[in-house]
Parts: sequence; structure tokens; C-alpha cells
Amino acid sequence: MNIFRLAGDMTHLFSVLVLLLKIHTIKSCAGISLKTQELYALVFASRYLDIFTNYISLYNTTMKLIFLGSSFSIVWYIRYHKIVRRTYDKEHDTFRHYILILPCLLLALVFHERLTFREVMWAFSLYLEAVAILPQLVLLQRTRNIDNLTGQYVFLLGAYRALYILNWIYRYFTEPHFIHWITWISGLVQTLLYADFFYYYFQSWKNNQKLHLPA
Repeated sequence: MNIFRLAGDMTHLFSVLVLLLKIHTIKSCAGISLKTQELYALVFASRYLDIFTNYISLYNTTMKLIFLGSSFSIVWYIRYHKIVRRTYDKEHDTFRHYILILPCLLLALVFHERLTFREVMWAFSLYLEAVAILPQLVLLQRTRNIDNLTGQYVFLLGAYRALYILNWIYRYFTEPHFIHWITWISGLVQTLLYADFFYYYFQSWKNNQKLHLPA
């Protein structure tokens, strides 16, 4: 564990807490893409297949349980909560997210570290996580109405991935044989997808204006 890994984990955790705060206190999921949340639920479900068979540490198991539980809880709230589901912007959240799943699975079958079910699913989760934010970004561009909590949620998600890249760089120089090119490439792609959002986020912060994305 190093400072970049810890900061990345905490930033990821804060992003989830911000979203849950929005849903629980305001009883609203306005501006939140159900498609992205479903993809994240699939990411964590396929990545943490070893949660009950491969114990690493209490911290590791706790974080896995938090991300699994929160991702499926968010999907449930948006789909079934009698108040929250009324605020879901189904009209604009039309990105066909299922078309991302098959290409990511095919990539995992071709490019993986070891040809085992668990390793293929691990690679699949990395590829899928890299593009899971796309429905959310498209929704924000279509509505152009971004409240503070939604903006902070997306910003924290992007910051988490950027911090993880710093973590990998640190480990590359401090740990022998630390080369996981699948992780590096998927993480870089995911961070680049946030570049446009980061630009407008910092512009709005600098000018003390409401965040808007171009159509």
C-alpha cells in the first residue's frame, strides 16, 4: 500500500458516498446514468469473484464489499425505489450500453495474463471499467444540466483513476517485475475519456460558474 493507492481508493469511496448522499438525502437520481451504474455493477461482480476464496486483508475485503454492495444498491434505487425512480432521466439516458459488453469480453478472451476463468473475468472487468463512464458522459452532454453533487461524483471517479495511474508508476519504480500492461492501457483509456469533462469542470470552478458541457 502506498499513498497514491490509498488516495485513489479513498477518492473512489468518496465518489460512491457522494452519489449515495444525493440519492438518500435528495431522493433524486437526476443526471445519473442507470446504464453506467449497471456497467459498474457488472465490473465489480466480475472482478471480485474471489471475495470469499482469496483473503488478502481486512481492508481489501471491506473495500470489495463496499463497492459491490453500493453498486447494486444504486441500481436498485434507480430502478425500483418509488420516489427515486421518478427522477430518472430515461429519455436522455439512451446510450446502448450493452454494445460495450461483448467487445470487452472478446478482448478479455484474447488479451489476458492467464487463460483461466477468473483471470479472463478480471481482464474483462478492466476493459469494461475503462468505458463504463461513457453513458454518464453522454447523458451529461445531452441534458447540459449538471448539479453540484453529480459533477463532484463524476470528477471524483476520474480523479480516482488518475491517482491509480500514479500508483502504478510508483510501483513500477519501486517493485521489481511490476508490469501489468492490461491495467495500464485500460486505466489510461479511462482517464483520457474524462479529459473533456475535467477541462470544463476546472473552467467552471475557476470562473465560479455552474458546470455545463457542450452539446
